[in-house]
Amino acid sequence: MERRIRVAQYGAGRMSRWLMRYVMEHEGELVAAFCRNPGHIGRDVSEIIGNGYPFVGVTVQPAAQAESVLAQLRPDVCIIATRSTVAELEEIFTICAKLGINAITTCEEALYPWNSSPALTEKLDKLAKEGGCTLTGVGYCDLYWGTMVTNLAGSSHKITKIVGSSWYNVEDYGVALAEGHGAGLSVEEFNKTIGCYNDLPSDELKVLVESGQYVPSYMWNQNGWLCSKMGLHVKSQTQKCIPCVDKEDLSSETLGMVVKAGYATGMRAIVTTETEEGITLETECVGKIYNKDEMDTNVWTLYGEPDTTCIVNQPATVELTCATLVNRIPQLIDAPAGYVTTDQFPYNEYMVRPMNEYVKTK
Repeated sequence: MERRIRVAQYGAGRMSRWLMRYVMEHEGELVAAFCRNPGHIGRDVSEIIGNGYPFVGVTVQPAAQAESVLAQLRPDVCIIATRSTVAELEEIFTICAKLGINAITTCEEALYPWNSSPALTEKLDKLAKEGGCTLTGVGYCDLYWGTMVTNLAGSSHKITKIVGSSWYNVEDYGVALAEGHGAGLSVEEFNKTIGCYNDLPSDELKVLVESGQYVPSYMWNQNGWLCSKMGLHVKSQTQKCIPCVDKEDLSSETLGMVVKAGYATGMRAIVTTETEEGITLETECVGKIYNKDEMDTNVWTLYGEPDTTCIVNQPATVELTCATLVNRIPQLIDAPAGYVTTDQFPYNEYMVRPMNEYVKTK
């Protein structure tokens, strides 16, 4: 592409500070920003980015005006950084699809919603095909739970089991994610609202998930992504959510409260997937309010011949999420129309030139 890629930012909260800066520093043109937070509306995006970032000349506008503004500007891409489920993004995804604007989001479920919200994903897929644009979800999980694992698998002779564990601080991602992990609940409340589905068999859980009655953890979608990428066929999939607790009171800026000792600081969600090929996936994501001794970590082990373990300690999860998304933008533009998950994309790459030079579509 000979001109700069024109990008709109939907959701000008915590994650957008990196997303908008990374877009502009890769020579993308930021043309609009939208937010529901009244404290952000009317401010230049440089104030949101902070750290003395130079004046940009793009003012944050109310999210309610997104459709009319996007219809007028027609950017190449809309970055969505708001909520964690595809249902919560249906409105903005639909707006982008009908306007023919490619959309890419940090929404965790959006990485592979085919196994959690199939009806809605099919609906969005149809709208995007009619609009001639691509919708997708990208983030830290795309690489550190995805292509890193499948690349590692390429060095194995035989795999019988894949075990993954990823820790992240819910304080880094906003209130929606923290609440979704049960942070602040008593253990009794957690077990009644989140952990009450732990013992359901695969068939019953699948019905609840696909009907929207139960929102699974991120590893539910990740296991679907891994199976799709590796050509595995799912026989069964179950999940257990276990509350994390701490011996001390922990202050949460995100929740605006002190989580008392013995209350849930978040959760460990363990997803077990059995495949027709005989490979078992046992993956967990541990999202919680950290105490002073805890840190982000990412550990994956492939069991078979040989056994292989990859450990990433203290990954800068937020920045890696945002950089992964921005690096995917050229591939998003080149992708076929529809809801196309990144297991169908080429492997991601670092951009040493302006991002528009990586777009192959004329």
